Amino acid sequence: MPVYSLPDLAVFPPVELSEPDGLLAIGGDLSIERLIEAYTHGIFPWYSDDMPILWWSPDPRFILYPDRLHVSRRMERILRSGEFEIRFDTAFRDVITGCSEAPREGQDGTWIVAEMIEAYVSLHEQGIAHSAEAWKDGKLAGGLYGVSLGGMFFGESMFARVSNASKAAFITLVRKMKEAGIHFIDSQLHTDHLESLGAENMTRKEYMDILNRELDFPTLQGDWGEMLAMK
Repeated sequence: MPVYSLPDLAVFPPVELSEPDGLLAIGGDLSIERLIEAYTHGIFPWYSDDMPILWWSPDPRFILYPDRLHVSRRMERILRSGEFEIRFDTAFRDVITGCSEAPREGQDGTWIVAEMIEAYVSLHEQGIAHSAEAWKDGKLAGGLYGVSLGGMFFGESMFARVSNASKAAFITLVRKMKEAGIHFIDSQLHTDHLESLGAENMTRKEYMDILNRELDFPTLQGDWGEMLAMK
C-alpha cells in the first residue's frame, strides 16, 4: 500500500490503509487542529529530527482498561508510604522535556523533537494535553504526559529519574481518571512496563470501535490539577 502525503488541509486517509508496520501518512504539520484530527481518528505522530512528520495507526493497538490496572503489593506499599507527591498539570513542559531526554533501549536519539514539544505544550495550554508528575524532596522525579479527548486518554511517553517515580504517577493518574469518567488509556504500542500494569493488545478494528464510542463522551478539558483533586 502507498504511504500518503498529507495536504495542507488537516485530513487523513482511512487507518485501514496503513502499512503493515502502522505507517499511514507523511508530512503535514503539528497544528492543534491536525493533532486533534489525528487522535480522533486513531492516528498519532512519531518521527525523529532527521525525518519529515510520520503518522501512524498500528495494528494491534495496546490499551489499558482502568478496571484491569494491576498494581503489585510492593507498589501499593510505595504509594502508601508517601515517598512521592503526585501532582497533575503543574510542570507539563518539564515532563515532556524529561521524556525527550530519557534514554530508551535500542534508540540512539528521541522522537520527542523540539517542534513536538512546542506542539504538545500548545495542546496543554488548550487544556487537552496533560501531565502526571511524581515529586520527591521538592524535585521532579518522573512523570508522563498524554492527550485527553472524550472518554479516552492517549498516553504519549513517561520518564523516571528516581526508581518507580513514573509508575507511581501513572497508577495514581489511572485511578483518578477512572473516577473522572475516562474509560480507556491508549498506550499505542506494546511495552513490557505497561504490560506489567495490565495493558493488553487489541485489534485496530476493536480499538476504532471503542474510540468512536468514547469520543461521544465530554472531554475533561482544563487544569487537571484542580479537576482531579476534587475526585
